[in-house]
Amino acid sequence: MVSKEWTVRLSIDEQGDLTRALAVLSGDNGVVAHAEGRARRNPADRWASWIGDELAASRALYALADRLMDTAARDIDVVAGRG
Repeated sequence: MVSKEWTVRLSIDEQGDLTRALAVLSGDNGVVAHAEGRARRNPADRWASWIGDELAASRALYALADRLMDTAARDIDVVAGRG
């Protein structure tokens, strides 16, 4: 059995009302894919700033999954001789 480990690093930065999350997927050979998610906080919602973190993080992870799926689809096409 071959065992592999991939790691997702999620960094969240907040600047004013803008929250930015960066998701980086790393494998044995380095970075496999990365994606970004953003959220903008309504100034009236300062007491719930963690929601921006949740939104930005989930958007980054969703974009990362979508990017990885696209990569896999292209690889399948190449292996199948369609690309």
